[in-house]
Amino acid sequence: MSTTTTPPAAPAALHDCRDAYVEALIAAADADPRIVAVVNDSVGSSKLAPFAKRFGDRLINVGIAEQDMVGVAAGLANGGKVPFVSAASCFLTARAMEQIKVDAAYSQHHVVLCGMSPGMAYGELGPTHHSIEDIAWLRAIPGLTVVSPADPAETAQAVRWAAGHDGPVFLRISRMGVPDVNVADYTFVPGKAVTLREGSDVTIIANGTAVTRALAGADQLADEGVSAAVLSMPTVKPLDVDALVAAARSTGALITVEEALTSGLGGAVAEVVVRHHPVPMRMIGVPDAFAPTGSAGWLMDHFGISAAGVVAAAHELLGR
Repeated sequence: MSTTTTPPAAPAALHDCRDAYVEALIAAADADPRIVAVVNDSVGSSKLAPFAKRFGDRLINVGIAEQDMVGVAAGLANGGKVPFVSAASCFLTARAMEQIKVDAAYSQHHVVLCGMSPGMAYGELGPTHHSIEDIAWLRAIPGLTVVSPADPAETAQAVRWAAGHDGPVFLRISRMGVPDVNVADYTFVPGKAVTLREGSDVTIIANGTAVTRALAGADQLADEGVSAAVLSMPTVKPLDVDALVAAARSTGALITVEEALTSGLGGAVAEVVVRHHPVPMRMIGVPDAFAPTGSAGWLMDHFGISAAGVVAAAHELLGR
């Protein structure tokens, strides 16, 4: 007697958002001769070789000098160019913080800061190369838009938007492979959240690489009879206050998930909720600690930035 089984669904293809970043940047540079790239000896890790080949005279490599890199970009912006500053997020944001604050944000220059390989993407290189603090300290800078795209399509759209936005922007460009999570006709709108899944018991709010893990957690909760909404929050600053308040009112419980210190997206959401509609919350991410050395996937699981971590947080909130 034979039995017929349904083959398991093929796993979703994973994509490096740096590829989408470079393709979108080349397209934008084709359309706008003002666009230039400024790097800190990071052409390879930023995957900018195709840009360099196409626009050799529009790529400025300052060497390993991050403060100079942002300062040069601000000078270029002051001269009418649109610089995309591309460097590992850990070095871009930590070493050049004063220049980001003063030369880009305070001066309101059209500088696009592209933090490559953020979070724990450089896992095996340890805490010196982890960029888990970037969202927390950049969201404290006035006038700086902070965006953490969840998939390649959102990354490309954020690049195109930033090219036309008259002001300083930080884009967090993922290195870890992620699947497509947004619908085919999705349009990125700065400051707007995206409802990826409806739910009534709890709302999971995530961005960047954590979105796919939030969705996996919602799937597991559904199997247990828990209805979890998933809200993608690509823009950390400005936050979609209306969407957050609506989520707090409709489900009465919130979970934030991020590949960063919980004082990033989690802290930002908590600040909004406590002022407008306080509800129980759990924040999943890296606590007040340096992340240990290990692969990026292992580190995410270690800190509960996973489907299992989301399920555990929901159980705790809902008293299960």
